[in-house]
Amino acid sequence: MKGLPEERAVTLALYIVETGATVRSAAREFHISKSTVHKDVSERLKKINQPLYKQVKEVLEHNKQERHIRGGQATKNKYAKERELR
Repeated sequence: MKGLPEERAVTLALYIVETGATVRSAAREFHISKSTVHKDVSERLKKINQPLYKQVKEVLEHNKQERHIRGGQATKNKYAKERELR
């Protein structure tokens, strides 16, 4: 995703708020790095759109709290697939 960093930050933020996306899934969707997504929504967005920044921060905080659950589920699925192949 090319363009001005400020426009990209707003676009990313709207996507994250609307879909509840993680930083990783947003990076994959827009074909940019996780570092770029994080910088755009945590630093750039804070300077240009404070209300949107607060919304994104809530979604990302929610994702962070659920991270350990998703990791455990991924591990469970991995071993279930391995068991099926035997």
